[in-house]
Amino acid sequence: MPNTKRTVREKSRSNSRLISQRLNEIYQVLFARYGSQHWWPGDTPFEIIVGAILTQSAAWGNVEKAIANLKKAEALNPVSLRKLELSKIAELIYPSGYYNAKALKLKAFVEYLGAVHQDSLESLFSLDISTLRNELLNIHGIGPETADSIILYAAHKPIFVIDAYTRRITSRLGLNPAREDYSSYQALFMENLPADEKLFNEYHALFVRHGKEVCKKTPICRNCCLSKLCSNHR
Repeated sequence: MPNTKRTVREKSRSNSRLISQRLNEIYQVLFARYGSQHWWPGDTPFEIIVGAILTQSAAWGNVEKAIANLKKAEALNPVSLRKLELSKIAELIYPSGYYNAKALKLKAFVEYLGAVHQDSLESLFSLDISTLRNELLNIHGIGPETADSIILYAAHKPIFVIDAYTRRITSRLGLNPAREDYSSYQALFMENLPADEKLFNEYHALFVRHGKEVCKKTPICRNCCLSKLCSNHR
């Protein structure tokens, strides 16, 4: 009589190896096509955090204008932002859109950073990934994607960021998980790739590049370097 549990485990391991190989192949093809993306742009970890908050529902070019305004006003630091009225923050970040809501989010973050970590990002980033993520998610306006972007790009800790581009490309390649929620997509990558911050950084940035240029809502399949791997190719 066959050992059913052993057979299931063996099938699971075999499936995991296949997914891992596929994910690695996708990465290699994208990297060969686009090269290193040098992402996320920002002169300091705090600027990267501000960018991660402002880029919600915004084009990056508009986020850059908002950050430039903050720099010109010498407000791109926790102390200065905390002292500013919400209306002034909203005025400075106007180009990023949803400026009133985002002003509240920035204010909430700097209030938390000052109260809990005495404005020390070093203190914040000394937390393990799980604790850091939970703290960030408890701050007004920071959801999973923003929290993970802060962890990966500002704290340089290995966590895979899931965004609309990642979901779209992964689904078209036939790798979407059974449950199509954030945590399931994230588990797909984190359970089948080595926990490497540089790899996760580059992989996510390559998805963004490919999603913007080729794998759009209406894909330009004739220009797709992943066409041989894609079940959606036409």
